[in-house]
Formats: sequence, C-alpha cells, structure tokens
Amino acid sequence: MGDKVLKIGTVHQCNCCLGSKTLHPMVSVIDLSKADLLPHTDIKFGFYTILLSECKCEAYTYGHQYYDFSDGTLVCLTPGESISIEANNKKLPSKGWILAFHPDLIRGTPLGMNIKDYTLFSYQLKEALHVSLREKQVILEFMDKINLELERCIDRHSKKIISQYIELLLDYCVRFYERQFITRNEVNKQIIERFDKILDNHFETKPAQTFDMLSNETYANLLHLSSEYFNDLLKYETGKSFKEYVQFKRFEKAKEWLINTDKPLSQITQELGFQNLQYFNRLFKKITGCSPNDFRMPN
Repeated sequence: MGDKVLKIGTVHQCNCCLGSKTLHPMVSVIDLSKADLLPHTDIKFGFYTILLSECKCEAYTYGHQYYDFSDGTLVCLTPGESISIEANNKKLPSKGWILAFHPDLIRGTPLGMNIKDYTLFSYQLKEALHVSLREKQVILEFMDKINLELERCIDRHSKKIISQYIELLLDYCVRFYERQFITRNEVNKQIIERFDKILDNHFETKPAQTFDMLSNETYANLLHLSSEYFNDLLKYETGKSFKEYVQFKRFEKAKEWLINTDKPLSQITQELGFQNLQYFNRLFKKITGCSPNDFRMPN
C-alpha cells in the first residue's frame, strides 16, 4: 500500500497538507472544514495528534457496535501512528479539528514527563471517545485557547502556556473516557464475563508454570482490545489492575476447589501456580481471614 500512505513528518508539513498557516513550528490547531487533502488509504503523523471529528462517523473506522453520543468523536495518536481512511470515503472528516504537537514542544515540561500516563494515546481507533455536546464544547474551548495563544508572538512563555493547555485538555479527555466507561457498563460487563471464561479455562487446562506468563497484552488481543484500554476498563469496572484481578481470580478458583473437590492443598497450590504451600497458606489467610483447611471444613 506504499503510495497510498501519506507520511506527514512535521507540524509544518501537516499545515501545508491541510491548508493551514504555520503559526508555531511545533504545534498547530487545524480546522478540517477548510482542509484540502488528496485521497489516501492511510495517513501517518510524525507527532502527537488529537483528532476531533464533528461528523457522524463518516471518515474512518472506529467505535464499538453502538455510539454513546453522536456529537463528536475523538482519537489520540502517538508519533508514527497511522490512521486508516475507509476505501469508500477516502478523506478526513469534513468537519472537525486537529491539534498537532511535536514531542519537542513538551520536552522538559510536566506534560512531557507524564505523557506516557495518558493511556488514551495507546487506544485503538475502535476505542475512540464519543463525546456529548457539552464535552465537545469543552474540547473546542481548549482548542480555541491554544489557537489564541498561537496567534500571539512567540515568546519565552509560549511553550509553557500551550503545554499546560494541552495537559488540561488531556485531563478532561481522561474524565470523559471515565464517563464513557460508565455509560458502557453493560457492554463492559460482557467483556469481563468473556475474560472470566478465558481465565477459568486457563486455570482448568493450562500447566501451572504458564500462570507467570499471563499478560495483559495476550488477553486484550483475545478480546480484540488494546492492552491499555483493557487495563483501564478492568480498573474502572473492578477496581483492580490486570495482575490484581488475575490474582483475585486464582483465589476464587482455589476457594471453589477447596469446597467442591477433594484436591489436596499441595495439588491446588501446584495447579494454580503458587510458589509453595507455605506461601499459599499465608496469602490465603491474609486475604480471607482463615486458613485453607478452616475454609474447607463444613460449618
């Protein structure tokens, strides 16, 4: 697909491709309603990109089977990431905004030091944020603030102020994603149920030594999610990280076996991949308040 990929390496190149003025070499707010772009299958950006589409899912493939809101859709891309344009509609959204900023803009700033904490940059396009009208207005207000700052003459304060605006914008996006996790509660429960079934099958059929190899990435792939989105979803739904949840499920399986089977403790310890019987006893008592033998004894 070589010649179908448009590679945009710099913010200035992005402005040139989309018909926008370069007010700052490392950051730009681009109005897509004024953009003129030739058809491509993929576009690869060499910088951070926050894309807000104000169209009804017309341009690129994203989202789940339904949409929480139709007032706008937001995706965040890391440098070097591509966005795929649908073959039957080879163009960016006809209405929307792009906030493009180079990593050098935020280098040495609090945002630059914490940018990896914003996991939304690692979400897949199908995990896009579908925003309400109020949420879209907040995003556009920050785009406007950044643009107003860009229209001033660049001085020694510009980098700090703009990076702070971007950081605040991202903080609001994290808040909006939390809302989306809430509104997708039923769908998320179905994902957790599928994960539980996969885990349960692993406990019943896989050798114990593979438990230490369980990874967020492996299960996220099985669930057709990005590992970051899956971990965040798990955190919001259960209050536990991936590792904490797997440990919790191992103990749930241990309780089930203690009550419903005659498996000796040594076998349960081995089959569930705990270090040794003493470690399992100590951890079980710490978590449940009683020893495995006491838990197994009938009332």
